Amino acid sequence: MVKRALLSVSDKTGIVAFAKGLHGKGIEIISTGGTAKALVEAGIPVVPVEEITKFPECFSGRVKTMHPLIMGGLLFRRGDKEHEAQAKELGIKPIDLVCVNLYPFEDGMRGSEDKEDQKIIELIDIGGPTLLRSAAKNHDAVTVICDPADYVRVLSEIQSKGDTSAVLRKELAAKVFLRTAAYDALITEWMTEGANRGVMLTNQRKLRYGENPHQEGSFFELYGVPSGWQVVQEEKPFDGAQGKLLSYLNILDADSAWNLVSEFEEPTAACIKHANPSGVASHKDIAEAFQRSYDTDRLSAFGVIIALNRPCTGEIIRKIIDQKIFAEIIIAPDYEAAAIKLLKEKPKLRVIQHSKPQNLKTSEVRRSSLGGMLVQDEDRSIVKESDLTVVTSKKPTKDQICDLLFAWKCAKHAKSNAIVFAKDAVTVGIGAGQTSRVDSTWIAAKRAGERAKGAVMASDAFFPFPDAVEEAAKSGIAAIIQPGGSVKDLEVFAKAEELEIAMVTTGIRAFRH
Repeated sequence: MVKRALLSVSDKTGIVAFAKGLHGKGIEIISTGGTAKALVEAGIPVVPVEEITKFPECFSGRVKTMHPLIMGGLLFRRGDKEHEAQAKELGIKPIDLVCVNLYPFEDGMRGSEDKEDQKIIELIDIGGPTLLRSAAKNHDAVTVICDPADYVRVLSEIQSKGDTSAVLRKELAAKVFLRTAAYDALITEWMTEGANRGVMLTNQRKLRYGENPHQEGSFFELYGVPSGWQVVQEEKPFDGAQGKLLSYLNILDADSAWNLVSEFEEPTAACIKHANPSGVASHKDIAEAFQRSYDTDRLSAFGVIIALNRPCTGEIIRKIIDQKIFAEIIIAPDYEAAAIKLLKEKPKLRVIQHSKPQNLKTSEVRRSSLGGMLVQDEDRSIVKESDLTVVTSKKPTKDQICDLLFAWKCAKHAKSNAIVFAKDAVTVGIGAGQTSRVDSTWIAAKRAGERAKGAVMASDAFFPFPDAVEEAAKSGIAAIIQPGGSVKDLEVFAKAEELEIAMVTTGIRAFRH
């Protein structure tokens, strides 16, 4: 039974209501500093920690709760005759609930560039983690709370039966160790100026399989960074049999698809196969954008992942059904009621709802490699018309510039070497993941066919030789966008000039491996 509780929080969100609930059940509340002040002002009786310890807070509050009468009250084993006798001999009373959240070190870390900033040092909580870890260690008998989001369910259990369940106590204890581990990792990162970093993985979700059926796969979220997506529709296993859950490759493809459509402000749809776009289109009507993206390369769009940067409409689902499109996943920011209703006709189509990416400036890409981990910033570069340098006497028209910028965004999300042919905000041919740029150009040209005539071409990196420009000219490409920077730039520019193709450079590369 919960009879005594220690409350000491930095974030006081919800603490008064929680304490009132505890007090209403006759639970004695021990508290410190600002928390005690807030509770007393709300009319809640509080026993100051120093009244328990007979020792004042000292060293500017650095030492408050670390005392045997507090720590012992958390750590002695209930039901252990030796521990019970020793606690009685030492005058240690049990503390059955601890509610602590830590000093906001994260906020101070982000706001300071000074490694020796004393204000940041003082935000390193010592007593808080010690209380939390002590209570979590003894979770057989002690309830520990480190997150205000847990107040309601803890209070609900106490009000209904006077105590919390063993299952809830263990869950909350695990949450504490995850929280303190992440907290220590941030401190280490700050003290080493980023040379050491912690990556906490949480909320494991078992996948259908890994890259291949004989490999196991899982998806984890990064602690403190919500993934932002949820599955709206997914076939579940029945009686332990294998259901068609998301697989490792499904997640990778969905990620590629979502990142691509998120690149665009205007309504845009993309069809993805093996992390490469098979078709991308922008249009004021998202249903038309979807149809055009699918029509780009129907042959490749078998077992396709469909991404939309606007809510999915019933019209889109009807198009999928009527055209018998075999789609693995559809991912969108939301789904209209008509779409949800029609999706019942496609029970094997996995449906994901995803919010817009958050904190783009600080987002990172992490990839395990050679026994370690590669980390880089997400490529959030934006190329605008003002960034382009025209390197031929023939200048692209206004419409061509729009298509060049569209094609460039698409090329950013195709595996290098990436070549994208586009016209009227629709891809007409894509070549990606080849060992030579000219091979990618051949593939894009083959897929485009007659649609390449008058289209534009984007290359994610410079042309090492003029050969890809010559191949593009054979298909009727009218304008090219590329980074520039090759030792043979002058030859490449001269070839474009000779073939009367307008060419612009971006000054920035867009490799994706």
